[in-house]
Amino acid sequence: MKNIVITGSTQGIGYGLADEFLALGCKVAVSGRAPDRVELATAALSARHPPDARMYSSSRMYSSSLFGCLCDVTHADQVQALWDAAQARFGQVDIWINNAGLGNLQSDFWELSPEEMQTVVETNVVGAMYGARVAIRGMLAQGFGALYNVEGLGSDGRRVRGLALYSTTKCALAYLTDSLIEETKGTPVLVGALRPGMVMTRLVTQQYKGHPEEWEKVKRIFNILADRVETVTPWFARQVLENNKHGVRIKWLSGAKLMGRFLTAPFRRRDMLAES
Repeated sequence: MKNIVITGSTQGIGYGLADEFLALGCKVAVSGRAPDRVELATAALSARHPPDARMYSSSRMYSSSLFGCLCDVTHADQVQALWDAAQARFGQVDIWINNAGLGNLQSDFWELSPEEMQTVVETNVVGAMYGARVAIRGMLAQGFGALYNVEGLGSDGRRVRGLALYSTTKCALAYLTDSLIEETKGTPVLVGALRPGMVMTRLVTQQYKGHPEEWEKVKRIFNILADRVETVTPWFARQVLENNKHGVRIKWLSGAKLMGRFLTAPFRRRDMLAES
C-alpha cells in the first residue's frame, strides 16, 4: 500500500485520515507542532494499529508503519525535515496531504488582532505553500507522487460573517491548488484537493467560542449539513487511494447531497452536537 504524510494530523480530520489509512494497510507519518499532541496521537494510533516494532527518540516515535514527527508548517526547515524523515523511514512518499490549518474566533474582521491574522495566514497559506514546495520537489526527484490540499469554507467563494480571515485563507488555498494543477501538468506528480464540507471538529466549534448568540444561529445548519470525522474520513481515505487522475477535487458534500440534506431535514432529525 501507500506511504502517506499528513500535516496537522494529531487531531480532527488529519488524525481521522491517519487512522483510516493505517486500517487500510498504509504507512503513515503523523505530524504536529506540539510535542505532547504528537506523542499522544502516535500512541493512540499505535494502540489501534499495533506495530510489530517500536522505536523512540527525543523528537520522533515510530513503528514499521507509523511514526510521529514534530512539524510546525510555518517553518520551511521543519516541513523539509518531515519529508526527509518520512522518506528515510518508508523509502518513498506516495501521498502528501496538506491538512494543517487554524480557524479564527467568530468576529468582525476589524476586531481581529494583527497577531491572529498573521498566525492564521502563515499556517493556512504559507504552511500549505511550504508543504507543496517540499512535496512536489521530492516527488519530481523520485518520479511519482500525489499532493492533496484540504480546502474548506471559502474555497468555493462562500462567505460567512465573522469568518472572513479563515475563509480568505481557504480561498487562497483553492487558488494555489488550481495553480499547482496547471504547473504540474505533464509531470509525474498528481495534484488535487479534498473538500470535506462541514465536519464537527474543534476547529469548527471553537470558532464560535464566546459568541453564544451566533452559535444558536448556526446550530440548525450544523445539524443539517455537518458530519463527524469518523463518517467522512473512511470515504476520503479510499477515494485518495483509488484516485489516479490529475486535478481532481474530492468532495464529500456534493451539490446533490447538499440539496438532499435540506429537503429531508424536516423529516430526519440529526443531533450532531449531542454526538460530538
